[in-house]
Amino acid sequence: MRRGPVLDGIPFLRAGREELAAEALARQEVGDEEGALVLLLADQDDWWTGPRADPAALRELVRRRDSLSLREAMALLSWGPVADYFAHRWSDPTFLAGLALVEAHAPAPESVFELACGIGHHLRAQRQRGARVTGADVVFAKLWVARHWVVPEATLLCLDAAQPWPELGRFDLVCCHDAFYFLEPKPAILQRLRALGGMLAISHVHNSDWPNLSAGRAMTAAEVASMFPGATIYDDAELTRALAEGRAPESRPAAALAGAEAFSLVEGAGPARPVRGLPHDGAALRRNPLYGSDGRLTWPSERYALEYGPRATFPATSAAPARAVLDAATEAPARRRELLDLPERW
Repeated sequence: MRRGPVLDGIPFLRAGREELAAEALARQEVGDEEGALVLLLADQDDWWTGPRADPAALRELVRRRDSLSLREAMALLSWGPVADYFAHRWSDPTFLAGLALVEAHAPAPESVFELACGIGHHLRAQRQRGARVTGADVVFAKLWVARHWVVPEATLLCLDAAQPWPELGRFDLVCCHDAFYFLEPKPAILQRLRALGGMLAISHVHNSDWPNLSAGRAMTAAEVASMFPGATIYDDAELTRALAEGRAPESRPAAALAGAEAFSLVEGAGPARPVRGLPHDGAALRRNPLYGSDGRLTWPSERYALEYGPRATFPATSAAPARAVLDAATEAPARRRELLDLPERW
């Protein structure tokens, strides 16, 4: 593996960015850490169609990283609709499906690896349960945001899933949430994931027979069954409902899921257990920020409402308090995501 820059503890190993890595490393070696960060924070994935971040905004981001909120940081990164997705992911139904999948089959792993971890939503949830967490993503800026706003204790590395991976060790739980349908070549990447050991959990694989709104290379139910023989497969929507209702999810054979919006699956797992998808009792909670001061639900955009609204588990209005702690009285609204466990600097 070639030598590349390591900034804020995140190795930049992304294939196809050799010139960018060399320039960032050169700046780092002469003491220009800020300049190196600005270069890498501007890099995006190959699916990106939005604007490029302004270098002056990125310099402001680097200099003010200890005082900015997560939302302010993402605005300076010019992430647009992606920022809406990340800011509100703690209550979106696809996130709940991933939480339910893992908790149902691996409630207490000691070590977790997540491919395409984004800004670390799932890593944070596993870290709160005491796991040692490692995440990889192709976009350095997402990992950098994870480091400073979401899950600072994680081991993070920037690489493309299709390239050779460094030695990572073995893990109790290996995950890929809401991203596997983007990745190619799927067979080779799946082989690498399985080689990391432990239970494999892959959530929210888009169904190519369903009119989804996202880019990516979706899969049919038959293709999922062929690629994951012997796996326990779920309709994503069933996992979301199970978490909101505090029960064990019910799996279905792939042939019965042809009409599902998305699939989730586990390999190497036992029977499903009831799920909560919540942090420890006594954890600080806040009212879901999708609710205004009048308690009425307001979506950040029409697209967001169209993509996530139909399967939302929280009601259109809420009388939940602005602040609360997780206990027997608040568990149900917390499972519904009226109340959220958000990062301190959300």
